[in-house]
Amino acid sequence: MNRIHYIAVLFFLSIVSCSAQEKSHELGAELKAEVPALKEFHTVIFQLWHTAWPEKDIAMLISLLPEIEKYTEAVSSAELPGILRDKKEAWAKGVGQLQNIVAEYKNAVKEKNDKHLLDVAENLHAQYEKLVRVVRPPLPELDAFHTVLYPLYHYYLPEYHLQNIKKSVLALKDKMGLLNNVTLPERRKAIEPVFVEKRATLSASVDELAVAVESNDKETITSAIEKMHTEYQVLEHALE
Repeated sequence: MNRIHYIAVLFFLSIVSCSAQEKSHELGAELKAEVPALKEFHTVIFQLWHTAWPEKDIAMLISLLPEIEKYTEAVSSAELPGILRDKKEAWAKGVGQLQNIVAEYKNAVKEKNDKHLLDVAENLHAQYEKLVRVVRPPLPELDAFHTVLYPLYHYYLPEYHLQNIKKSVLALKDKMGLLNNVTLPERRKAIEPVFVEKRATLSASVDELAVAVESNDKETITSAIEKMHTEYQVLEHALE
């Protein structure tokens, strides 16, 4: 290989490497179930709920308005990461309600209506918590399962990258093992029978997928992944 060919090969390999790193970085960002603007908003909500509201400190509630408006605007313009794509409708609805409450908060300040301001501040805190619940996974173990499922379903299956599909299925079996050992906290005991039933169905579909991938048959594997993905969604909805 002459020098020109050698340089050309190195250049090509560097492009491939950079492309792979960029794709990996983008996918990593998509797998984080968080909205930075919402997290930053918590500093203001914390002051409102743990100091201003319980102490009925109207002056402090008024002083927080500019920060509340700033973070509301940031949250409103924030984009959800790919892993939360199924939450977009609930997120948009929650953000709309947040905007309405903040507009009401601003009017209460303008009208100098202390009682109304305290009531709206309480509503603001409650709405913030609702948005957090939209973003935050219902169970850490279910989130860990979804972190593997997301690239499998939205990348490896459409591209039909069989090697990555098989690696993902092995990882899903591990995550399913952790999920099968979860006990719901006392506050969620009412839904435990449904949770256990839907979890068992998901677990069975993961086992079926593990068998399907050994066939190397595209149609069989695709059908098993679709079924398992549907069962995951059923379990997730049971926890909402």
